[in-house]
Amino acid sequence: MSHVFGRNSRIQPPTVARGEGVYLYDTAGKRYLDGSGGAAVSSLGHSDPEIRSAVHHQLDRVAFAHTGFLTSEPAEELAGLLARLAPGGIDRVYFVSGGSEAVEAAVKLARQYFVETGQPERRNIIARRQSFHGNTLGALAAGGNRWRRRPFSPLLLRTFHISPCFQYRGMLEGELEQQYSMRVADELEAEIRRLGPDTVMAFIAEPVVGATLGAVPPTAGYFQRIREICDRYGVLLIADEVMCGMGRTGSLFAVEQEALKPDIITLAKGLGAGYQPIGAMLCEGHIHDAIARGSGFFQHGHTYMGHPVAAATALAVVNAILKRGLLEEVRRRGAYLKAGLDREFGQHPHVGDIRGRGLFMAIELVQDRQTKLPFDASRGIAGRIKQAALEAGLICYPMAGTVDGRSGDHVLLAPAFIISEGQIDELLSKLGTALDVALGTRK
Repeated sequence: MSHVFGRNSRIQPPTVARGEGVYLYDTAGKRYLDGSGGAAVSSLGHSDPEIRSAVHHQLDRVAFAHTGFLTSEPAEELAGLLARLAPGGIDRVYFVSGGSEAVEAAVKLARQYFVETGQPERRNIIARRQSFHGNTLGALAAGGNRWRRRPFSPLLLRTFHISPCFQYRGMLEGELEQQYSMRVADELEAEIRRLGPDTVMAFIAEPVVGATLGAVPPTAGYFQRIREICDRYGVLLIADEVMCGMGRTGSLFAVEQEALKPDIITLAKGLGAGYQPIGAMLCEGHIHDAIARGSGFFQHGHTYMGHPVAAATALAVVNAILKRGLLEEVRRRGAYLKAGLDREFGQHPHVGDIRGRGLFMAIELVQDRQTKLPFDASRGIAGRIKQAALEAGLICYPMAGTVDGRSGDHVLLAPAFIISEGQIDELLSKLGTALDVALGTRK
């Protein structure tokens, strides 16, 4: 009997024994192709010798030093590297241990920034429906996933949500892409005006939406319009790149493909590539300087922030992505994966949409392709696909609630950047088997 309090108390998952490249092996010897990098985490696979060496080297020097007393060389070097690589204006990096902590830090920084600059009435956060920004109470409040929010709603900060930029389900018949982009972006301005422009402190969005919608990229012009609106009303723009950042979409920062300069960026997952738990909140220099000129003290903090081993690991990960040319590999392998998905599932009777960027792809399952009618939630399609995929030797990331937090299903794919074309073919074959078993149909 296990004493681990797991994610699902009714299921005892297999026990992992080792990892090698894009594969994981359980203690019974079964091999699984990790087609989702866990949750878009393991971007360099599971046994990278250079990253493992960086972990060992830092452990030999010092494992931990509390940032209330000392900084560390790897944290300083990593912060400098991220600041140089980030979109213009980003100057400071605040290290945490994961994505939820990064978003929590971003929300608190936004609030303190306005307090320090004499605008304490700015307290409201606007986000998008069907977004997910983490599971701490502040991050959960910012998110727009109704299923995740519902049990904790009495405890959550009051936040406000506008429509997602979700072309497959949101674009009207006869509407042009640019028209759609402006229509859904303009909901932000309407909401700011409704709440009162001097009460809104931040708008938070995932550049490419991950878990709740399944690798949904923005339409052309959407984020440029969002940036204009935020600038007009003095609202901070937070780009949540916890899942889609650090090369996952084919550029180091996902916002690069939108020519977007956020005020705050959150990172995690691929930053440590699974070798250490680490996240980061990056902000523009003027935000940090407002704190420095004011109280001088950000009223936030965690024991393990700036952990030297985690920072050394992330430094090795970012350098590996850059020096090995892995961004180009993500774009090339991503195109191969997209072509394979189109070939294998483009005419599948229950695949309504295939979408994504780089090695961040998803398929959305529907009962009827013509009407886009989702399967009834009672069928538990996502859970059935996950189990069937595991039996076939594939780890993927199926999720329910794609449409409205309850109905709709998609499968997210986010394999390691080192995946080969042959391994992508294996992924597609095993995914096809899982769909056949879960849906009871043949392509």
